[in-house]
Amino acid sequence: MCEMRLARKRWMICTISVLLIFYKTTDIGRNEVHQKTGLTGSLRAISTRLMVNGSETPLNGVGDLRDPGGDWRPNATLVTMIRKDILRFLDAERDVSVIKSNFKPGDTYHYVLDRRRTFNVSQTLYSLLPEASPLKNRTFRTCAVVGNSGSLLKSGCGKEIDKHDFVIRCNLAPLEDFADDVGLRSDFTTMNPSVIQRVYGGLRDEAERGKLLRRLQQLNSSVLWIPAFMVKGGERHVETVNQLVLKHSLSVRMAYPSLRFIHAVRGYWLTNKINIKRPSTGLCMYTMATRFCDEIHLYGFWPFPKDTDGNPVKYHYYDALKYRYFSNAGPHRMPLEFRALRSLHNKGALKLTTSKCTHS
Repeated sequence: MCEMRLARKRWMICTISVLLIFYKTTDIGRNEVHQKTGLTGSLRAISTRLMVNGSETPLNGVGDLRDPGGDWRPNATLVTMIRKDILRFLDAERDVSVIKSNFKPGDTYHYVLDRRRTFNVSQTLYSLLPEASPLKNRTFRTCAVVGNSGSLLKSGCGKEIDKHDFVIRCNLAPLEDFADDVGLRSDFTTMNPSVIQRVYGGLRDEAERGKLLRRLQQLNSSVLWIPAFMVKGGERHVETVNQLVLKHSLSVRMAYPSLRFIHAVRGYWLTNKINIKRPSTGLCMYTMATRFCDEIHLYGFWPFPKDTDGNPVKYHYYDALKYRYFSNAGPHRMPLEFRALRSLHNKGALKLTTSKCTHS
């Protein structure tokens, strides 16, 4: 009996030793790969460090966020890693928009962020649904994701933005009066339903409708992306915009993100230790763009009331709206998002431009 126990004990010790050697060897091999690619750990480890760097504690100043200058170089290996990791949560080609085969008129669904309320698929909405994803089989060498921070004012970034192969803009921001700083090109433009109430007065009169119509006409045949299924409160505005597009036979191509889009984006960042409440439009667009773009450049991302020299910065470059960046009452945690993006910039996963653009 004693000999059997000793034999079993020796077998267990040998097995554990072999396993330890295997895991150690695997870990060494993994570290060698990351050293060759300029990385110091897995994407998750990188993102854990982003969380440390992404503390939401208000800064005494923003000098530590000053544009580092010098040469920025893309890290293609890290870009590929991030793309593959995001694909575990979000297939942007599919989730960028529902398509006609997903819905039929009269179907009833729950709102994404208001599960007690439902919406019916109207004939108007159905008629504007794309037959296929508007970005199906599309890839681009360089993309610009343009936020709306007042940091864009006097930046002179317009020409640089317009040179990119694909330009994504947020919330139907005006362009013509700010072209030198923000550019004019639009390939993909988002529009939260709340914009209709805040910028276009809820379309209560013909003057406001005309203003919105002119802005939609400027989009030409690019994509207008409306998160139509988030909350009940936006239903009327979405339907009004859809009717306007149909009535005037606008060439803009409509897109409406899938019911899982926002949760998939949030899930990716939460899993990587970036504890956001609800991803901002800018973060959603960067996350989506990783699917199609080899090199992503961000402009107009600056969620702080002052610049690095202490000068006031408007929330939006085009209006006087105020925003409490560090309040827990709002749905977004933009300073936390910014620090995560800044860390990815430093590692070459994206390029974050926060200062004036230089022209060669």
